[in-house]
Amino acid sequence: MNSTALDFVPIALMFFVAIGFVAATMFVTHLLGPNRKTKIKQESFECGIEVQGDARTPFSVKYFLIAILFVLFDVEVIFMYPWAVNFRELGIIGFIEMMTFVAFFLVGFIYIIKKGALKWE
Repeated sequence: MNSTALDFVPIALMFFVAIGFVAATMFVTHLLGPNRKTKIKQESFECGIEVQGDARTPFSVKYFLIAILFVLFDVEVIFMYPWAVNFRELGIIGFIEMMTFVAFFLVGFIYIIKKGALKWE
């Protein structure tokens, strides 16, 4: 079954309606909402706890490294889902391609473990 550009019109229409709704909602709430700026409203608020110290205290690089690695390996699962849905149609070639994909990520994962990136000290 060949798809044409006309098949994607509903998706594009949904995308533009969603973007339009968000833009219109933000614009209307900005116009209709109250605009009273006071000293108390300008202060930062975090769960009702008084602000302590500076917001620019340094974080450990390990925290960001773990977060980036999580996103990287999470994306791997996103690519596996369509493959699993179409497993029978893809046949042995699709299986070999997915195993190659997984092998690349396994090599990266082993490299990360060898470098000690996941050790939190």
